[in-house]
Amino acid sequence: MRRDTFLKSMAALAAAGALPMTAQAAANLKMMIPANPGGGWDATGRALGKALLESKVADNVTFENKGGAAGALGLAQFVNAAKGDPNAIMVMGAVMIGGIITGKPPVNLSQATPIARITSEYNVFVLPANSPFKTMADVVAQLKKDPGSVKWGGGSRGSTEHIAAAQIARAVGVDPGKINYVAFRGGGEATAAILGGNVTVGGSGYSEFAEYINAGKMKGIAVTSGKRLKGVTVPTLKEQGIDVEIGNWRGVYGAPGITAAQRKALTDMVLAALKTKSWAESLAKNDWTPAVMTGAAFDSFVDDEFASLRATMVKAGMI
Repeated sequence: MRRDTFLKSMAALAAAGALPMTAQAAANLKMMIPANPGGGWDATGRALGKALLESKVADNVTFENKGGAAGALGLAQFVNAAKGDPNAIMVMGAVMIGGIITGKPPVNLSQATPIARITSEYNVFVLPANSPFKTMADVVAQLKKDPGSVKWGGGSRGSTEHIAAAQIARAVGVDPGKINYVAFRGGGEATAAILGGNVTVGGSGYSEFAEYINAGKMKGIAVTSGKRLKGVTVPTLKEQGIDVEIGNWRGVYGAPGITAAQRKALTDMVLAALKTKSWAESLAKNDWTPAVMTGAAFDSFVDDEFASLRATMVKAGMI
């Protein structure tokens, strides 16, 4: 075979994703982060980008933040702009599913391509440092007295902290429809509101508030795990007699319209990144729990999550 013919054949195979990773040039990846800087999706996306570079499956990773509507704005941009692009990925998770259920945006997650679930994390509820309340019991007492006077701050409508707040209300005998929930576009906005005392109680992934809790700028009053988190002194809701447990997971999707081979190539890249030292360090630093799932199992998991969260929201009076 002539050398130019051979090279053209190799290039065609690589473009189709038919060559093993070692035979392909490392990719220039474009990552959509459907949230503003400073939150959990942003931290996850940038940690994954660093790991993709370390694993040498990518030569370059560029990031685009597009916050709003529980990730629906970023999803819409991703679906419309990245169709058929084998080098485009997006971070997502339980919050996006909740937002799609409550917001009913014109785009849907089913238009993109599932790649992998990568982490799971539990939320923490915190008080501003200058709060007159000291415990979750204090918050619940005020909630029972005047539900609207307790201002809950967190992520977009349908986020896991929003669902948890509604579940707490329901568990203590308060109409979930009466909770005063303030949704923020990103973790940075929510953090600023809590530090400024502009909300009564704030909620987010534990990693997002850990430094403020440790510095005494926020007071952790409850986590949403079933058992006390390792190395964390904040009690669970269940320890305090409130039967609520809810977790937050994060994953990766590819662009609409990519081939099965291209999907596999992206999956292999993500799995390679999850084996790096930098990813292990990110897990430890952020108290993320590895929760890796790919392929048909991940497809089914997302479908089940839609059904489960919708049922939870109906019970909590959110939809």
